[in-house]
Amino acid sequence: MITETGHFALVLAFALALFQTIVPMYGAAKNDRSFMATASPAALAQFALVSLSFASLTYAYLSSDFSIKNVYANSHSAKPLIYKISGVWANHEGSLLLWVLILTLFGAAVAVFSNNLPQSLKARVLAVQGSISTAFLGFILLTSNPFERLSPSPIEGTGMNPMLQDPALAIHPPLLYAGYVGLSVSFSFAIAALLEGKVDAAWARWVRPWTLAAWMFLTIGIALGSWWAYYELGWGGWWFWDPVENASFMPWLVATALLHSAVVVEKRNALKVWTILLAILAFSLSLVGTFIVRSGVLTSVHAFASDPERGVFILAILCFFVGGSLALYAWRAPILKAGGIFAPLSREGSLVINNLFLAVAAFAVLTGTLFPLVYEALTGGKISVGPPFFNPVFGMLIIPLLLLVPLGPLLSWKRADVLGAMQRLWAAAAISVLVALLVMIFKERGPWAAPLGIALGIWLIVGSLTELAVRTKFLRAPFGTFLSRLKGLPGAAIGMALAHAGVGVMVIGIVAITAWKVEKIVVLKEGASITVAGSKVTFVSETKGEGPNYSAETGRFDITVDGKFITTLYSEKRAFRPSGQPTTEVGIHPYWSGDLYVVMGDAIKTGGRTVRVYFNPLAPLIWFGPLIMFIGGMFSLFDRRYRVGAPKRAKQAVMQPAE
Repeated sequence: MITETGHFALVLAFALALFQTIVPMYGAAKNDRSFMATASPAALAQFALVSLSFASLTYAYLSSDFSIKNVYANSHSAKPLIYKISGVWANHEGSLLLWVLILTLFGAAVAVFSNNLPQSLKARVLAVQGSISTAFLGFILLTSNPFERLSPSPIEGTGMNPMLQDPALAIHPPLLYAGYVGLSVSFSFAIAALLEGKVDAAWARWVRPWTLAAWMFLTIGIALGSWWAYYELGWGGWWFWDPVENASFMPWLVATALLHSAVVVEKRNALKVWTILLAILAFSLSLVGTFIVRSGVLTSVHAFASDPERGVFILAILCFFVGGSLALYAWRAPILKAGGIFAPLSREGSLVINNLFLAVAAFAVLTGTLFPLVYEALTGGKISVGPPFFNPVFGMLIIPLLLLVPLGPLLSWKRADVLGAMQRLWAAAAISVLVALLVMIFKERGPWAAPLGIALGIWLIVGSLTELAVRTKFLRAPFGTFLSRLKGLPGAAIGMALAHAGVGVMVIGIVAITAWKVEKIVVLKEGASITVAGSKVTFVSETKGEGPNYSAETGRFDITVDGKFITTLYSEKRAFRPSGQPTTEVGIHPYWSGDLYVVMGDAIKTGGRTVRVYFNPLAPLIWFGPLIMFIGGMFSLFDRRYRVGAPKRAKQAVMQPAE
């Protein structure tokens, strides 16, 4: 009965989404307040119905109801509780239901927290949200029903993909989906603005918190996925330019550009048409990512295997929303009133450069990701595009941008004294050069570019803090004045500095692990040792054991430095029941200078095990940086301006002629 309730709730949610799409949009077009007023109740009711459906599926997993095909294919009665819960979204059907749940949650949030929006704009925003819900609820009901029954009911399930049975992967998808789906709100605001023919500072103030929230979730979701790949896959790496990784990275790049562009709209009433386009492209790339993951056209270690019919349906959704929104943009964008004028050497100019670099970088990643698909369609052959393409192309685009990041916040609006701004960065430049010289001294064997990369990270960190020092008169005013000015800073200013500094921290980790990573692969018998980066790794013993739903062969490795015992690491080879699929659990010991990373491989017929040992210098900084960026986003999100809300628009004509 609970299962049927969940399915029926989805059907009702679909009907309500269709209502939410049509009625408020019609009301906004006819200026009928009663019709527009239905948008918020519809959004809230739709969220309640999808929540009921999701709860029904979760109950089926918790109770191991194997009469449901989805539960049978992705669960097992012996699974630990956390993986029974995460199993709900560790598959195509369940993850789509989670996708729609988060989508309706954002729609409900807009309904609750946007009471200061003009009624027509709010009605149009929620109507566009309703249209997205209609498309994906229809997709679920027609091709991906999570409540499909099996008859007769199996006694036991086949289990979940063992690689997904990990705490990080239990949290990673909801965070990533919150980022993907959060961009739908920015998209809806953009479409609503095009329909109304008006974009102004108030619009930017409304849209920016939603974009910021989506950007934060994407940031921490991507970082968590990278961390999972680092310690779970046993490859010793943190980023592989995998199609699914790229699918989340592309909207993040465009969302970052959108955040910066919206600031220009809010502060200077400029870049309005470009900002609208970025809002459309950010969500469009989220849909492209959905197509890549679920269509089966590209393979990935963490893509969902789906049949072609589903891929065609998603492609139709993609074409409708991307093609339709771009067509609407081409038609209505020229109507938008032109914004303020600014000199090329200004803060607006620096943000334009920021946007161009980020947009071109996203296009380069999209090209490399889709090129194998296009090549196969045109020639019938297969080709792979990996780090040899992505690393140099992406590096050439991002390094110049990172060099300019500390300068932008020090420039004034409209027209700037660039020389004066650069003079304020003398301390950041001096510290960066000093650090580069020290790295060259201690790492004289190279590679030669590594000290410059470390200096770039320091430049970002110190340069970002410089802007705060200038605004608070640090060391140039009494300490009490400094504290007073620091407390008075808007949260967005502190958040921006933290986010930029977080990028610098991440850059240092990336450069260090790329330049100075040590890797050794040997065959060790019990009692044998290998020394890596000053640490002696001794293969002490190997034991067999049983987990909740797997059997394991566990290797014990003692770590010593100069004869002094440091710690014991354990690496496992697991075989999960009932599939028998193997996974590897790595042993990691963090030093202040980096991670010692031990992986026990396959057994050798002549005795012993293949053992891979890595030393990854400063590897934790790769994930500490995004955490700082996320915290910076929180400071910005809780800025008083966003808590108070955007000012209501003055009553004026909706359409304004182009200047």
